[in-house]
Amino acid sequence: MKADQGKPEFDREVLDFYADLNPGFRLPPGIELLNPFCEPETIKSMDSFYRKFYHDSNPRFFIYGINPGRFGAGVTGIPFTDPIRLETDCGIKNSFRKVPELSSVFIYKMIDAYGSVEKFYRNFFITAVCPLGFVKNNRNLNYYDQPDLLAQTRNFLIESIRKQLSWPVRTEACICLGEGKNFKQFSLLNAEFKFFRRIIPLSHPRFIMQYKRREMDRYIDRYLETFEQMKM
Repeated sequence: MKADQGKPEFDREVLDFYADLNPGFRLPPGIELLNPFCEPETIKSMDSFYRKFYHDSNPRFFIYGINPGRFGAGVTGIPFTDPIRLETDCGIKNSFRKVPELSSVFIYKMIDAYGSVEKFYRNFFITAVCPLGFVKNNRNLNYYDQPDLLAQTRNFLIESIRKQLSWPVRTEACICLGEGKNFKQFSLLNAEFKFFRRIIPLSHPRFIMQYKRREMDRYIDRYLETFEQMKM
């Protein structure tokens, strides 16, 4: 689909954003930065994905995760999309080691229930409050897990959200994945800077898959109901 004359193409905005990411903050001792966006194979997969599903200027609702993890976006560069789902669900072949990621399993079951990947990505863009990830002791670390890390990254989070809001975006509402600390921190920023009119929290896919897997269908229904309410 061709972008409207004079409007930015969504895929180009996304790819430029990740290519230009500059953390500009100091990491506390013992924490490593997870930045997959400079890896050639990751760049290739992102280019294929965003050009396939976002080559238009349609405004979308934003869904905010926490930050990239080692086996999903930390590999493919695409939030909640592991190498398996990238190939089987999105139709994008890749040479990544085919390691499953729990959150990706849930997200793509939900997308299937929504209708299709094409329909979902036409209406939604998945991102993260912090677009870069962190690792400590070979485990994923959330941006809010340590007060010193949160303090160091705060300006980076604000600037990243502001840049994304210059794209075609529906600002009347967004979704926050994580009803606890992620929602708390994102809400504090939103209260100060008025990014979105309202933030709607949903249970994080990893929480669902780890603790509520038998109730997965109920959580998928909750997601779909929320999507419908956002359009009203």
